[in-house]
Amino acid sequence: MTNATVVGSGPNGLAAALTLAAAGMQVTVIEAAETLGGGTRSSELTLPGLIHDECSALHPFGLGSPFAERFDLAGAGLTWRWAEHEYAHPLEGGRGAVATRSVAATAAGLGRGGRGWERIFGPLTERFDTIVGEFFQPMLHVPKHPLHLARFGLWSGAPATMVAKTLRSEEAAALYLGVAAHAFRPLGTIASSAIGVALGTAAHRYGWPAAEGGSASIRDAILKRCAEHGVRFETGRRVNTIDEIGEADVVMLDTTPGGAASILGARLPGRVRRAYTRYRHGPGTFKVDFAVEGGVPWTHEESRRAGTVHVTGSPAETVAAERAVARGEMPEHPFVLVGQQFVADPTRSRGDLHPLYSYAHVPAGWTGDATETIIRRIEHYAPGFRDRIRAVAVRSTTEMSQHNENYVGGDVTTGANDALQLVFRPRATTQPYDTGVPGVYICSAATPPGAGAHGMCGYNAAQRALTRLNR
Repeated sequence: MTNATVVGSGPNGLAAALTLAAAGMQVTVIEAAETLGGGTRSSELTLPGLIHDECSALHPFGLGSPFAERFDLAGAGLTWRWAEHEYAHPLEGGRGAVATRSVAATAAGLGRGGRGWERIFGPLTERFDTIVGEFFQPMLHVPKHPLHLARFGLWSGAPATMVAKTLRSEEAAALYLGVAAHAFRPLGTIASSAIGVALGTAAHRYGWPAAEGGSASIRDAILKRCAEHGVRFETGRRVNTIDEIGEADVVMLDTTPGGAASILGARLPGRVRRAYTRYRHGPGTFKVDFAVEGGVPWTHEESRRAGTVHVTGSPAETVAAERAVARGEMPEHPFVLVGQQFVADPTRSRGDLHPLYSYAHVPAGWTGDATETIIRRIEHYAPGFRDRIRAVAVRSTTEMSQHNENYVGGDVTTGANDALQLVFRPRATTQPYDTGVPGVYICSAATPPGAGAHGMCGYNAAQRALTRLNR
């Protein structure tokens, strides 16, 4: 029987393992940590009974993923839950904006900016099922739906600040820039709209659901399917060199490009080594989880019913914060994301005590403490929040990278999302999963289509390996 070894058990490593095992291969997954799942782990970080997501929180592409659909993760126990509003953006004086599943309902709350919102997201949402099939693949491919992809590219290729200017109200511009800031890059640069347009359209087409019981439920569903196909697991074992793996027909590396270069050593062709060692990582995250009694008392009432809240102020504040972080400076008012997964999934709470997820965008490898900054930012838009905190769990950029070695310097997206790396990820090639070492592939979020608990990086890499094996 043909055999495969997968190094790393994040959602992409698990997706690769399951795809190969379903094709009849004997698969072993090796994980350095004591627990499986990478970015899809959940635990009681603050108080007993409160379930916190350790990294991946809301899942805009979990529902539309061809990997999840092929292996029927819903049938394996994965249940999605939605909040009333997908994401929100509070502003001064109790004002703000929310994105709902309906483009029209969202636009209706944006004043003069509503027409522009419908112009961008209406046509894209109608065609998103075909568009998402295009960008779940490597960027360099022949599109099956070029006209649909071209419309997506029209907005995606623009600077986010330019798109925001077409939205003729502060509420609309703030709502858009808040989601565009998920790119972790300056919002005035070319193609800085790409991730915002994708995530914004996904919110209207699929929503931003939470996995019932925590993001670990995604891992558990994949593990159930893996068990059905006989996948073996070894935890607490670090792979330092390719020689430690032993004989394998296929090796999948759910690692950073730098990690792959280290493991493959002298076997890696020089041109690939140079590309992998030059691969750029993005800014970091400083994560704080709270146990909060009674939820967050946002003055913008609708934010209380949103799964995600972008706490980043006016459009100008959002732009300034992302520019500063990219320069390596910690802004006074950073972008803060607040995850209210309990609004969608009450099973994570204990009575009136709720788990609250938050992180701030900070410079890569930043060694400061942003806990008070995050509390102060939330308090500004939710007076009384501080008094409701019952426990806190902090994870700095250093601790993020220790918890998951793929998060270099706290970079949870496994790579800078500048225009070049959005297209050529992890290197300039039409076969991004190939390492140049026969039978060895890279399958982490450093490969297309990038970050997210959708499993598509691993799924695509496994499909590439199977094609090379003529299976």
